[in-house]
Amino acid sequence: MSLITIDQLDMAIPPARFEDLAKYIDFLNEGMERFEINTPARTAAFVAQLAHESGNFMRVENNLNYSWQGLRKTWPARFKTDEFAQSYHRKPEKIANYVYGGRFGNGGEASGDGWRFRGRGLIQTTFRDNYTAYSQAISDPSVVSDPAQLAQPRHAVMSACWFWNANGLNPLADAGTEDGFKETTRRINGGSIGEVDRLEKWADARAVLVA
Repeated sequence: MSLITIDQLDMAIPPARFEDLAKYIDFLNEGMERFEINTPARTAAFVAQLAHESGNFMRVENNLNYSWQGLRKTWPARFKTDEFAQSYHRKPEKIANYVYGGRFGNGGEASGDGWRFRGRGLIQTTFRDNYTAYSQAISDPSVVSDPAQLAQPRHAVMSACWFWNANGLNPLADAGTEDGFKETTRRINGGSIGEVDRLEKWADARAVLVA
């Protein structure tokens, strides 16, 4: 039995396109069952966060196509001067290798790991360590050797389900409180980015999925 139907998902995320949701629905039910996102409250919180993170299920990869001005604003400690930032202007691969290199299992900038293990999935998995942890959780080492799989529907969903469970987000969803949902946001992105949109999506999802 499905945890969520395509019609429920379509109603729960009004801005999303039906054809985008249809690519993921079977994998959502597979992943949510596997990682115990298996009650209406958990499902509502989960799909609301996914909808925000993925731009309503349209975006599963971080392309890092920043202008130099965007680099200065996003990573001021790394791009300390206009001149230095301009050397990375609209160069996504170069940017990824610099900002993600030498962190969380990634090799240094020259290794290419920053780009290789850039954010992918409906909740973007980033860094070699996280790809490795996910691959171990699902017993599939090919995820590390071929990380682009996380931009494909099954792994885009399954990695998000794994992240949700591994970071203890089910109990927060069970609480059903706004403070709990805000803490879910903090655990996903480290802050409160997009909080208003996330709360609105959560209200939409609960109206459909939670009696």
